[in-house]
Amino acid sequence: MVVISDKGYVIPFSSCLGEEEVEEILQHSNVVKYDKKEVIFRQNTRTSHIMFVKSGLIKIFKEGRNNKYIILRIAMPDDFLGLMSIYGGDMHQYSASAIHPSEICFIDIDVFNKVLKTNGEFTLKIISLISNDGLFIFERLMSQSHKQLPGRIADVILYFSEILYKSDEFEFPFTRKELAELAGTTKESFIRTLAEFKHDKIINLEGARVTINSINIIKTLSQLG
Repeated sequence: MVVISDKGYVIPFSSCLGEEEVEEILQHSNVVKYDKKEVIFRQNTRTSHIMFVKSGLIKIFKEGRNNKYIILRIAMPDDFLGLMSIYGGDMHQYSASAIHPSEICFIDIDVFNKVLKTNGEFTLKIISLISNDGLFIFERLMSQSHKQLPGRIADVILYFSEILYKSDEFEFPFTRKELAELAGTTKESFIRTLAEFKHDKIINLEGARVTINSINIIKTLSQLG
């Protein structure tokens, strides 16, 4: 973790902010660089700053008993981190760590709240963001608890293809164990089902590299659950 003084970044939803608001936020913020797999904040620690992703990918996960956890989502550049915890209490309800070397902007929470109190348009954007994050996590948990394994694996593939990389070709940024946690299954079951997708020529798989041959079949498996 390295703190840098770079101010050459754009605040998410800055089009809703006035010049003075932008300047005040920038004056009360710092960018911190994190190495791969470095923890940004830990579940059950006290919230202290508003954070957003300047660069990199961030794993958001809920820790449970016996060192088990559920990956809730992946945060991308311009995504805020921890807003549901910050405005739902004073403790982080989940953890975050860097998937790749990443940069996180930390903003003074009092300055951010001052802007929220005076700028209704910006506040509505933040409320919408918190709501969408909650709905996304709700849908992920519903998928894990109600869908059969092929549907859950299809959801994982669609998540990387349509949301993260917006391409039918991509590389999994996770280990097979982490991918299984994202799908809510065991590592062995995830590997077996992925191999079946490859055998049926739904996807090509070379190491972490995935090429989707039939997006329609993947979407059908997701819908049928």
